[in-house]
Amino acid sequence: MATITVRNGIDVDQLLATIGAINERPSVSTFTFKARTEWDKGTLNRAEIGDFVHDGQRVERPQPYRLVGDEPPVLLGSNAGPNAAELLLAALGFCYGVGFVANAAARGIDISELRYEVEGDIDVQNFLGMTKDTRPGFSAIRARAWVRSPNATVPELEELCQYVQDTSPVRDSLAEAVPVTTSLDVLS
Repeated sequence: MATITVRNGIDVDQLLATIGAINERPSVSTFTFKARTEWDKGTLNRAEIGDFVHDGQRVERPQPYRLVGDEPPVLLGSNAGPNAAELLLAALGFCYGVGFVANAAARGIDISELRYEVEGDIDVQNFLGMTKDTRPGFSAIRARAWVRSPNATVPELEELCQYVQDTSPVRDSLAEAVPVTTSLDVLS
């Protein structure tokens, strides 16, 4: 009977098999993720995240994930959920977390505790049409991690943290220019 190596909740054998499959056929590394949002009322929006495309094939989840986005009252919302900017910060923390534990597992590093605190500065004057002198998005984002490992040295964890930043898809999407196209269909 084969022994499955699981470290940090990651099936290391499956991780290595995935890397091997990508080496044999690079198209296996391609994904198209999607989200659908719909305005409800005021600043309240609802999102649904379901199927995605992997290697050119549609992959269905058993059921879609549903999210709610809103604004705090100071930004005219009802506080029914986090705002879009907060969800973006959480996405960066999620991405860092996945990258850290998966890469730690591949390196034989056990993680007993990992958390991220991500914050960003934003000035809404541009968004509100008051000025073009500020950018509409974040002017700075700061992430701080706390990690505990019973078998890794501080230099190993610091190098891993840098590696995770350098290879994070979400960080890359935030830090480097990504083409964004938007089309509009006017309903009658």
